[in-house]
Amino acid sequence: MEGFESTEMEDAEPEFTLKEIIAMERLFKDVGEKSLSQEFCQELVDNFSQSKYRAEKPAIKWEQVQSWFQDKQKQIAAKVSTLPVVAPKEFNSPSDWALTISVPESLRKTKAERVAGLSELAFEAKSFKDFAWYDVAAFLNYRVVHTGELEVRVRFSGFSYDQDEWVNVKRGVRERSIPLEPSECHRVKVGDPVLCFRETDVRAIYCDAFILDIQRSTHDTLDCTCQFLVRYTYDNAEATVPLSSVCCRPT
Repeated sequence: MEGFESTEMEDAEPEFTLKEIIAMERLFKDVGEKSLSQEFCQELVDNFSQSKYRAEKPAIKWEQVQSWFQDKQKQIAAKVSTLPVVAPKEFNSPSDWALTISVPESLRKTKAERVAGLSELAFEAKSFKDFAWYDVAAFLNYRVVHTGELEVRVRFSGFSYDQDEWVNVKRGVRERSIPLEPSECHRVKVGDPVLCFRETDVRAIYCDAFILDIQRSTHDTLDCTCQFLVRYTYDNAEATVPLSSVCCRPT
């Protein structure tokens, strides 16, 4: 593309599912260095292999899981960047970055300054090929379109470079949605916007939905048996799903 440097990256090995990426992101924050041991990685692989989301997909090896955690540590440890560093308090959410474009004071900032904080946080981005949300592996480039809005080129986690997309920051980038533990089901209320797993004969994706009704049941902290009636935003289809299919969207 004219005016932009090529930022294509090598096709990455393994094809982790979104559920697996979310699980590893959460574990990374909790276990730190322990995540590099063979025993830990093998236990995680065994857990992944039992999931229905891994069915009919290539098996993941413990070395691949270890490599994912090592790469994650390198990203956190990396201090050298070609982009200027922007104070975190200036960019608290994707909507804040978009708003700075129309504010006169912020217009005096360079394009690099507007996106300097992107790689430091955990995000998900919306693919306009299927209207689903996927975890972001990396922000590769940026541009300001003729409307003054900011777009970033996204590498989706678990996907190769040929699936990269330009995504509007205001409409298609946000902090990552978080899956809930069984003990947290009370946090979900009727009317809440959620990110919800949807599986059909042809695809399995996470997309935006709203909670229409909740059938509560008594359960322990290890297994939630409540049922949630949701309406998917992009086609208004309705479905009853378990808590394991529901993620809290960022506020």
